[in-house]
Amino acid sequence: MDELAEFHRELIADVQGDADAMGLITAEAFLEKVGEILDEAGEVSSLNLCHYDGKYGAKPLHVDAYGWDLEGDEGVLSLVACDFILSEAPDTIIKKEINAHLTKLVNFTVAAKTRDFRESLEETSRGFVLADLIATVWKKISKIKLILVTNRINKATTDAQPVGEIGGIPVTSNVWDLSRIGRFISSGQTREDLIIDFAQDYDGAIPVLKASGDGAPFESYIAVIPGTQLAAIYDKWEARLLEANVRSFLQARNKVNRGIRDTIRDQPEMFLSYNNGLTATANSVEIAEMGEGLFLMSADNLQIVNGGQTTASIHAARKLDQLKDVFVQMKLTIVPPDRAEDIVPRISEFANSQNKVNAADFFANHPFHIRMQEFSRRVLAPSGDSHYLETKWFYERARGQYADERGRRSIGERKRFDVEFPKSQFFTKTDLAKFENSYRGKPHIVSHGAQKNFGELAKAIGEEWGRSDAGFDETWYKRLIAKGIVFRNLEKLVPQQPWYAGGYRANIVTYALAKVVHDAGERKRVIDLDQVWRSQRVPAPLERACIVAAEAANDVITNPPTGIRNMSEWAKKQGCWAQLAARHLDYEASFLDGLIDPEQARAFKREERREREARGGVDAQTEVVMQGGEYWSQVLAFGKSINKLDPREQGILAACAQLPGKVPSEKQCQAALAIVNRLEAFY
Repeated sequence: MDELAEFHRELIADVQGDADAMGLITAEAFLEKVGEILDEAGEVSSLNLCHYDGKYGAKPLHVDAYGWDLEGDEGVLSLVACDFILSEAPDTIIKKEINAHLTKLVNFTVAAKTRDFRESLEETSRGFVLADLIATVWKKISKIKLILVTNRINKATTDAQPVGEIGGIPVTSNVWDLSRIGRFISSGQTREDLIIDFAQDYDGAIPVLKASGDGAPFESYIAVIPGTQLAAIYDKWEARLLEANVRSFLQARNKVNRGIRDTIRDQPEMFLSYNNGLTATANSVEIAEMGEGLFLMSADNLQIVNGGQTTASIHAARKLDQLKDVFVQMKLTIVPPDRAEDIVPRISEFANSQNKVNAADFFANHPFHIRMQEFSRRVLAPSGDSHYLETKWFYERARGQYADERGRRSIGERKRFDVEFPKSQFFTKTDLAKFENSYRGKPHIVSHGAQKNFGELAKAIGEEWGRSDAGFDETWYKRLIAKGIVFRNLEKLVPQQPWYAGGYRANIVTYALAKVVHDAGERKRVIDLDQVWRSQRVPAPLERACIVAAEAANDVITNPPTGIRNMSEWAKKQGCWAQLAARHLDYEASFLDGLIDPEQARAFKREERREREARGGVDAQTEVVMQGGEYWSQVLAFGKSINKLDPREQGILAACAQLPGKVPSEKQCQAALAIVNRLEAFY
């Protein structure tokens, strides 16, 4: 079967499964799934579902979701239309149909500015909430993005295309079709090509100096780019220009950014001297030699890996017409796609020294995530009460790992893979952040969307890991899975409740879990996560307690204080969480009796650690012997080829390579397995 057709079949099955489990219509389930992708890809921050279909005069209006960051500086309003069809094979969508969807979004935007249209809507309706928001923030909007998400195939070029203005505000259009969604899920790529054509599209080629010698592993160039040119590039591509930037989640809100803005405003001619400039990478470039020297004509997949704050601040100053004297230094390294996952994070790590950056910021290759991946491939989940087989949870630390692992197997092997790693037990970095920050009592942070929540957890784990990584052990991983089980169970339960009127499910779920954990803590108790792990399900008393908390969360979120009309924005505020945290709830005695003393949880963790240490040496030796000497010879050769082994590690692997003639010691075997786990990051 064609890859895209196979992906379409799996997507339809996933969407229908989600719709059945959560009581949603299929189009809404599809939009929720794609909404997470748009957030993770930097297309929209914190997507809010907001279905409206109607007319204003003779003009048809339609909108399915929107994105607006009330606290952000960029002023981008995103409006989303959803086109989902159930079909056996992938269908195509033509330009005329795309334009029809986008026109309805434009019509809604124009109508929202008129008082009589807003007054014709029911104040509790989603359409009114969005129309009122547009009217209220209109003067703060700097750009409007029209986005169509569809499970059909788009063959037209509509990626971030300018389509005119509404009331003087520039408008772009964008289509996320089946192909693009599939690319992102399989590899993290949002498009087939992100080509910056400086010469043709952005006021001319850039003079560069070659900074690498003939024997260097990668080409490097030094350039000075005009601020107007950089702002224009960012205006089109936005966060997608920063996909490899560990700081992208920080946006433009700290003292460094205010300093950048002050320099642009007060001393633009000194910007080049004062600013550290940009560090960028590209998959490939076109360099032309002219009479005056070398010129950068175009760059394929240009990524700013350090300087996201500088770029965003320059873009923010663009509308004030303050950039004619601003120039920025740029160091550009050419990294082929097959080396990008290894090299680009390292460039980012060493380049990001202007401010303190937590180690966990370099997420995909950070040891925390590599360790979680190792646990997920090795640790068997108990069969529990409703399963016959032990399975595993698949942690995807880098986009596309699950699809790649599954796709490179034969049909028979794929079936075994599906049994070992059920799709329902697949989770990503942003899922991990939702589970963990909900449990840590930060539902207002989770409500900001996948990327911002992910960034907040990055900072927290970076600090904790820096103090000691010992706490992030196998027990921590098992308890993380338990948190995920509770979270996902609640996602299914909320839509089934009689008080649930639709919408805000994501906010309700994170708030409810945080509330249950908070209330347990108020009683000096904790949830028995180890019991959840052992049974691989949520105990009935805990489930009922979560529903009680969810009903209270729904009440708080949907009844904001006077003066606040937008419930999604209310859910992002500390005050919303403070209000729910302070509310008294009556839980069943069986739930309270099932809570455990924190010392009991700590004692369990200590006992598990002792048991692992006791069996660790024997288990490691057994695993090393089973792999055989040839395997360890290959590991040794691979480690040497990428220059990632010190002499001691080479000696350990050499000892293992002597199997079966000589069996290494238990300590050598444990060390060998640790080396393999570390080298996995470079495969």
